Amino acid sequence: MPRCSRPTRDDPHWLGLGEASRLLGVSTATIRRWADSGRLKPFTTPGGHRRFSRASLERLLPADRSRRPDLATGGLTQTRLTRAYKRDVPARIEQPAWLASLAGVDRSAFRDLGRRLAWALVAHLDADEPDARAARLAEATALAADYGRRGAELGLAMSDVVEGFLAFRRPFLGEMGSVARRRGFDGDEVRTLHEDADRALDRLLVATMSGHSLRVGARRPRQVRGTTQARLDPAVD
Repeated sequence: MPRCSRPTRDDPHWLGLGEASRLLGVSTATIRRWADSGRLKPFTTPGGHRRFSRASLERLLPADRSRRPDLATGGLTQTRLTRAYKRDVPARIEQPAWLASLAGVDRSAFRDLGRRLAWALVAHLDADEPDARAARLAEATALAADYGRRGAELGLAMSDVVEGFLAFRRPFLGEMGSVARRRGFDGDEVRTLHEDADRALDRLLVATMSGHSLRVGARRPRQVRGTTQARLDPAVD
């Protein structure tokens, strides 16, 4: 707790929770968490209200925030993506019949594609230079097309492949948003990040469908009984 004169309600040098939130561009929940962890040291009034030193808060603002923090270093790890994927899969959906019938090497190949695609996408979103962003997106696009082609070679219908891609998309966006909240991204950074991710994922979905279409003529899609999903599983065996 700061050792200084007790702040008054109208003292411009001390800010309430909402004012501190607006100054730093983060949620009030983030301010509370930072105070609880000791990152911020508020003055607590006799009534139990927290007041934050404006000077201390302003020291947390970067002198020139030319770019947002990286997702990869901010906690968007392979382990988190794997856990998110498993949480997102509804318990009522059993393992697809086609996946259960695959040899271990083929199942591992699908999972490896999921891991590689996830990290190419993270690298694209984190890249600072336009050329690097384009290169990482091209890498992810090629992997998505390969996923579609492999699905077609296994006899999967287009709807199965698309449903599998969506099962990858949902937890990825959810974990990305979680990292953004924990790292205190400002409102503009969050909006830009989600717009970039949505555009990239739309492109990857189109690549997946195109990859499937290029191969579907060579083999008629195999009908699988029950719900079939060719998931881009980023899980590590």
